[in-house]
Amino acid sequence: MDAKLFMVSLGPGDIDLLSIRGLEVLKEADVICVPTKSSDNSFSKSLTQKIILKLMQKHNFKKELVPVYSPMRFNPEDWEAEANVVLIACKSNKKVAFVTLGDAGIYSSVYYMLDIIKKKNFELYENCEVVPGITSFSDASAKIKKPLCLGDSSLEIVPLLEHEVPKTLVYMRPKIGMQTDTIKEEGKIYSFENLNFDGEKVYDKKIDRVKKYMTLFVDFFKG
Repeated sequence: MDAKLFMVSLGPGDIDLLSIRGLEVLKEADVICVPTKSSDNSFSKSLTQKIILKLMQKHNFKKELVPVYSPMRFNPEDWEAEANVVLIACKSNKKVAFVTLGDAGIYSSVYYMLDIIKKKNFELYENCEVVPGITSFSDASAKIKKPLCLGDSSLEIVPLLEHEVPKTLVYMRPKIGMQTDTIKEEGKIYSFENLNFDGEKVYDKKIDRVKKYMTLFVDFFKG
């Protein structure tokens, strides 16, 4: 069976802030894999399960929920066990969704799991879709009506750690025609033009010259 795997970002906790795409995926999925901190695979300690139940009640659908023990110990063995649960679910279902709070790209175990899935089942990895979500800090900004960045200001996401950490750098608001030689690559740069609009292009390199106003450069940290 050729399974399709979806990594669905639930957003900051308010079920009304889930994206339309995320809701569509959950409605279409055969099963939903839900993280829980309970080692007995119950959902007694799962905030995520409570969100999913509210979603199903409000939007009138029911799905089998597969518990995924996620103790949040930053342990590679835990990520391997989580990935294995998802892989097993994909063997007997055509559409499998794994859900995560916030946005999958911001401090989520999703990409640890995807690295493992890539090694164990490359075809499934290639057939996986990550559905983005609203972040907690975007929600916080909206609640108090204050911008995260405005004009010529910038935004930094700073983990509260006592040691230096690698950085992902986002470059945006370029001028059409500008050369990009001043952007120094620290990790691995990707260039994005017209994301989600006509003429969307993604380059796995830094393009030399900006041709579209809606151009974004992301210099991903070296993991």
